Amino acid sequence: MKKWLTIALVLLGFAVYSQNEGLFNRATSAYNEGDYEKAIERYMEILDKGQHSAALYYNLGNSYYKLNQIAPSIYYYEKALLLQPNDPEIKTNLSYARNMTLDAIEALPETSLSRIYNSITGLFTFDEWSYVGVGFMLLFVLAYLAFYYLRYSSHKRIAFVTSMISLILVVVCLVFAFMQYRNFETDQPAIVFAEESVVKSEPNQRSSQVFVLHEGTKVNVLDQLEDYRKIQLVDGKTGWIQAEDVKLLKDF
Repeated sequence: MKKWLTIALVLLGFAVYSQNEGLFNRATSAYNEGDYEKAIERYMEILDKGQHSAALYYNLGNSYYKLNQIAPSIYYYEKALLLQPNDPEIKTNLSYARNMTLDAIEALPETSLSRIYNSITGLFTFDEWSYVGVGFMLLFVLAYLAFYYLRYSSHKRIAFVTSMISLILVVVCLVFAFMQYRNFETDQPAIVFAEESVVKSEPNQRSSQVFVLHEGTKVNVLDQLEDYRKIQLVDGKTGWIQAEDVKLLKDF
């Protein structure tokens, strides 16, 4: 019975994959024909089935960009970048979309040390750093076995040094993976979807206006209270915005 159940689940998986692949191809064909709304509709069908990928979000971003809908365009480009943070095409198209936003916000300057750290840790996502660490662990095991079985002292020395370097790199990769994971968990980016949204000093209508944001601007959500979310901009400014005016990126 278990055998037939396993076979049925495998066949069902293939059927779902084939169906989603067919939808993806039809959506891409609609995009190539200039029917961007139809392309969006078909891409959304795939999302509604619980499937997502960087390619899917990227194509959605392109479709909305062609329709001059900046907020959803940036939103899906950013989601694609979360899954593939080093993809040059996603970064390029995202920069084009950002150029169409109204809010010009200058990021706080980074120190040289912080810039170097971010450039190194940003090479991979936290799960990719884990995979790299596993690779170095395998190299450590192989080098250790080589050290144990090799006969010549010069070969043993090379194997020992290789094993020690591999072990150190394992620790480094795990530290980077932990740091990236912690940043991923604490960082809650969102995109402003309202055409214009007033940011308040406190989470109520009676509080004073701090600044105004427009659609497509990226913010980081720090807290939530009832119908308001506390946000922070890249320049360090904070305030409270209506929860319905922003859409969280990490909703998958």
